[in-house]
Amino acid sequence: MRKRQSTALWLSLPALLLLAVPFVTLIGVTHWQHLRLAWGDSHAIATSLALGGVALLLIFLSGLPVAWWLSQARGKARLIVELLVLIPLLTPPLAMGILLVSAYGPYSVPGELLGRFGMTLVNNPAAFVLAQWYGALPYFVTAARSAFAGVPKEILEAARTLGAPPWQRFWRLSVPLAAPGLASATALAWVRAMGEFGIVMIFAYFPQGMPVQLYNNLQNDGVDAVYVLLWLLLLFTLPVPLLCFVTSRRLQQGKVALV
Repeated sequence: MRKRQSTALWLSLPALLLLAVPFVTLIGVTHWQHLRLAWGDSHAIATSLALGGVALLLIFLSGLPVAWWLSQARGKARLIVELLVLIPLLTPPLAMGILLVSAYGPYSVPGELLGRFGMTLVNNPAAFVLAQWYGALPYFVTAARSAFAGVPKEILEAARTLGAPPWQRFWRLSVPLAAPGLASATALAWVRAMGEFGIVMIFAYFPQGMPVQLYNNLQNDGVDAVYVLLWLLLLFTLPVPLLCFVTSRRLQQGKVALV
């Protein structure tokens, strides 16, 4: 068994090196003695964090019931909802940005209705939030659905037999039992929303968040101008999902130990 594991590890080295080399390179190429923010970086950081927080709240509130329903439903209706979640997940972000402009831009039906009240949904904070919301929602729903699907059916059935209404079974049983998976789904949505570039670039170029600002710095000043903001983007996105991953592993190991 150990020999097989050792062989598998050696065969895994090309993939592991492929994944690790960019981050090792980033450490080496960063000019640590000359770290400073470029013009506009501070505003981009504030934009991403503030509007990303709003988008994350909307993702959680709107995605949670969808994920719960998908984990419980059966039949053709579930297939249709699954497709509605899966298609945006598989569509390239740039294409989704164009679709959002077509659906909510100034020449669309919703855009014309908003225009009558002097409002627009392109290149403003509301458009930025909508772009992040749309880009990250399918990821949250997919991960949260898996978390709800892992809740033992016997527990929910016992609660139903004892007369607990659906909302009690949801809030008092499903949500607490699926909490580690829901935390991971939320962290995944945060990373996806913070890193969204394609949809934001097309649909909400202004105000500029960190990904678009990174692109502008790269175009205007070269690769040396992006490292500080790149490190900050990683700092604001990676710790939470990594912590959720470690916590989930510990909880899983604890369950295995109890068994």
